[in-house]
Amino acid sequence: MPDPKERVTDHPRGFCRMPDDERRKWQNPEAILMEIGLKAGDTFMDIGCGHGFFALPAAGIVGEAGLVYGVDTNRVAIKDLEDIARQKGIRNLKLRAAKAERTVFYEACADMIFFGIDLHDFQDPSKVLQNARKMIKPGGRLVDLDWKKEPSPWGPPLEIRFEEAKAQKLIEAADFNVESVKSIGPYHYLIIARG
Repeated sequence: MPDPKERVTDHPRGFCRMPDDERRKWQNPEAILMEIGLKAGDTFMDIGCGHGFFALPAAGIVGEAGLVYGVDTNRVAIKDLEDIARQKGIRNLKLRAAKAERTVFYEACADMIFFGIDLHDFQDPSKVLQNARKMIKPGGRLVDLDWKKEPSPWGPPLEIRFEEAKAQKLIEAADFNVESVKSIGPYHYLIIARG
């Protein structure tokens, strides 16, 4: 039975989900995962995994020798993702419906911790990043792909988006060393840091 104090919803801010086929027109998850260096055998953690837009392709990339962990507050999304994984015979995907602020899968086990356009969504992003710091292996990578704080045809309201400098400051405050900050497509930025 879930903790009644742990609010688990469809989306933390009540936004509608864009269908994956529409999203793929402007964001290719496989290409992004390859660009950030995900490889066979890695342990990958998708924080705010939703319906698995990045978690499913990551499971294919890391293969049987790797693991993908995903956490999201959306119980329906986690259930749907579990069903898809079962139907496709994916056995390296471990999922949890929970708040990322309360989730530490294992300490010092992740090669890569990934935030896919969601760091701005958490109630306490600093706590989520502190948990990420606990889970990352020494030298592991933290990746934050998020919305630029600029008008765009999709995405969350501007007032909740983080500017790159704010996201970088939060990541550094959690004891990560930011290696790069760059634009990735017309609507997003990508921050890569080391633990």
